[in-house]
Amino acid sequence: MKTIAAFALATLLAVISAQAGLSAEETQSADMRLYPPATIQWKEGPAALPPGAKVGVLEGDPTKEGPFVVRFQFPDGYHVPPHTHPKTERVTVISGALYLATGEALDRNSAKKLPAGSFGYWPAGMKHTAWSEGETVIQLHGIGPWQINYVNPADDPRTQKKSP
Repeated sequence: MKTIAAFALATLLAVISAQAGLSAEETQSADMRLYPPATIQWKEGPAALPPGAKVGVLEGDPTKEGPFVVRFQFPDGYHVPPHTHPKTERVTVISGALYLATGEALDRNSAKKLPAGSFGYWPAGMKHTAWSEGETVIQLHGIGPWQINYVNPADDPRTQKKSP
């Protein structure tokens, strides 16, 4: 009997200790959240990406520290010039196709095609470029804050002059 009581107490303490490390949002909201495609709230993509992308935040906040999940929607032929990220990216292609090439310059001959259903991840600091074939939706899992650093600073949309 003492063994069962000790085990029950140890289990209770483990659960309490585990919850102590959770954020207020995680402990206060035990709700399940579901996102059928029609319910995703698409907004203009971040200023760090070339114009034309749309983003839907599914979980977390990609601008803050911590895990997040977003979906990006790219029009046909959308291209992100060579760049890096300071943290690992994990991508699932939901629809369309994403091409990924590594290196400091666009090399379409060395690109790998990721059709719908594909998953890939690339480590922090890996120089790569990506473009879409057909309207493409990807899901990105990462640890924020999400950042993109262009190999050629002139490719960075944040530094390009806007037309009046």
